[in-house]
Amino acid sequence: MKKIGVVGCGTIGTQICLAIDQGKIKAELIAVADVEESKARELVKQFNHSCPILSLPDLVFQADFVVEAAGQGVVSSLIEMVLEQKKEMLIMSVGGLLPIQSLKERFFDAGSRLYVPSGAIAGLDAVRAASLVGIQSVTLTTRKPPRGLQGASYCVDKGINLEALDQEMVVFEGSAREAARFFPKNINVAAALSLAGIGPDKTRVRIIADPQATTNSHEIEVIGESGKIITRTENVPSAFNPKTSYLAALSGIATLQGIVEPVKVGT
Repeated sequence: MKKIGVVGCGTIGTQICLAIDQGKIKAELIAVADVEESKARELVKQFNHSCPILSLPDLVFQADFVVEAAGQGVVSSLIEMVLEQKKEMLIMSVGGLLPIQSLKERFFDAGSRLYVPSGAIAGLDAVRAASLVGIQSVTLTTRKPPRGLQGASYCVDKGINLEALDQEMVVFEGSAREAARFFPKNINVAAALSLAGIGPDKTRVRIIADPQATTNSHEIEVIGESGKIITRTENVPSAFNPKTSYLAALSGIATLQGIVEPVKVGT
């Protein structure tokens, strides 16, 4: 049974921890960590099984598998710890991977494994398949209620008053790399899509704030040698955080379930 340590006790980290504690993921939760220890203390009170709160180095040392759900700021340093100790890990804050050079090669050389969930979008398996024979363009259009973008530094810096919107507004257009940097808590799907396809600089992203929207929606259009792929996902915002789609947490849980209990087709 894998020993899992979870870094980050916010919306997604909480859902993953509870899924392990309740037996929905067949693994042992051996520790949690959070820069705000009070969050971690409140979380462990909800568990049926005791679980210590550890520092990052101690958590990585004791775990077989590390789950990151703490935000892009911790990704780089956490990856260094994981690589040094040759552990496996799941990254939820996928945008934090984009600045890291030679990522695949470093994990291969260390004999470690890095897992990236699909997050709040569908169709990444088809995008990866299409990339084998060539993709000309990838476009992601994300539409959210204004409150789902509230507090984003990009909107603050541009003086965009989201509360006053009475009609939809394109608040950003650019590359996936730029989107991940400017909206680190809102658009990890752009990073995941770019890693599956033609990279963060060629993947185009539009972010729309729509006061009429009741869901976080993501439309993907891929044009390549294998044809055209079009997907649309409409996600219910998390009940605990409107910036996070409920499906994002579920994708992390499903990915872990597949790792600890791989399904073999035909058996």
